[in-house]
Amino acid sequence: MKPRKHLLAVILACTLCFPVTAGSLSPDDLYPQGKKPRKVVFIIVDGLSADMIENNPTPHLDAIAKSGGYTRAYVGGKKGGYSETPTISAVGYNSLLTGTWVNKHNVWGNSIKAPNYHYPTIYRLLKDHHPDKKTAIFSTWLDNRTKLIGEGLPETGHIKVDYAYDGFELDTVNFPHDADKQYIRNIDEKVALEAARYIAKEGPDLSWVYLEYTDDVGHKYGDSPQLTEAIAFEDRLIGNIWEAIKDRGKNNGEEWLFIITTDHGRTEETGHHHGGQSERERSTWIITNSPDTNDYFREETPAIVDILTTMTDFLGINLTKEQAYEMDGVSLTGNLSAIHLEGEIREGQLVIRWKNTGKNSNGSASLWISGTNNYRTGGKDSYRLMGKVRIKDEIFKYTPDRPGTFYKIVLETPENTLNTWVKTTN
Repeated sequence: MKPRKHLLAVILACTLCFPVTAGSLSPDDLYPQGKKPRKVVFIIVDGLSADMIENNPTPHLDAIAKSGGYTRAYVGGKKGGYSETPTISAVGYNSLLTGTWVNKHNVWGNSIKAPNYHYPTIYRLLKDHHPDKKTAIFSTWLDNRTKLIGEGLPETGHIKVDYAYDGFELDTVNFPHDADKQYIRNIDEKVALEAARYIAKEGPDLSWVYLEYTDDVGHKYGDSPQLTEAIAFEDRLIGNIWEAIKDRGKNNGEEWLFIITTDHGRTEETGHHHGGQSERERSTWIITNSPDTNDYFREETPAIVDILTTMTDFLGINLTKEQAYEMDGVSLTGNLSAIHLEGEIREGQLVIRWKNTGKNSNGSASLWISGTNNYRTGGKDSYRLMGKVRIKDEIFKYTPDRPGTFYKIVLETPENTLNTWVKTTN
């Protein structure tokens, strides 16, 4: 025992002679390589088509894109197909939040009548897999939390957002409503500045910032100097949040994923409206600070549904097989084996096609089929293996034993999972 006591005394003396202070360690020293805490902030700036971002000054968004990247993207599902999705605000938000199109999440308009909560939001996925992680929302519209996330509802497992800063549009005393929607501008500023403050101080693991003013200006003035000014205004607000994120990363040894996008574009002629399937109404954009974007992000036209899978990958959320089979998006970072899965019935055969990315050309994938859609009501679908395929073949033909009217097809590759539906009747 005496030698051990002596050793402890020496260690204690050394510690007292050379104390470790907070200032003697850099934030990077606090965590092993690759083990930094990972945190996400995503922003939806309402109602800006890609050309509006590209043709107006946005210095702060440009700076974020310089750290990671910018790409044109789209909303609206497959035009003319089973997943065609209205280019309406809440519909777009929920496509981002759930990683699915409207045929699954069931939010068809801003009234948000009957969301299908069997398709979980990123908030629920995070809490289900990491209950101790902290979430926040900073929003100009209360329904984002109460209806889309579904806070406190039995259908969402009574999910709770840890910090909510929203609902100010209901406060007509401090924010009297006016025809030019200056009150929305003021609320956007309020929630964005609080987001910057709270993120800098508390560093929640997942935050959503929603900014509305640009959509209101677009509806009233369309393509106009007023909309250009509104874009510049939102850009400045986003710049404050970007500074907070950079400071957190530098001072706290954290790794942050920052994604900014929009929910829909605008009509071709004047930019006053949206909701349809014109190219400009479907045309959106995604900006991220991530230096790890893949060829799909850089060379294809991603969709708003791809953002959720990007966030789950970054946050280490391991989706169940059933959840992965339902996701309509793929990650914008990391390797992908295949993209763009499609199917059709031709001469009694199911003809399945996909695009090989070249990242795993010699690899194989599994093709699964189900004739049910029980997931929609909380059940499980029974999948059968159609066959093993070479990814580089990009086509597979299958003759069903018992021809049906509905098929869910899943391509399960070593690096990502794709799904599509084939319907033979409307």
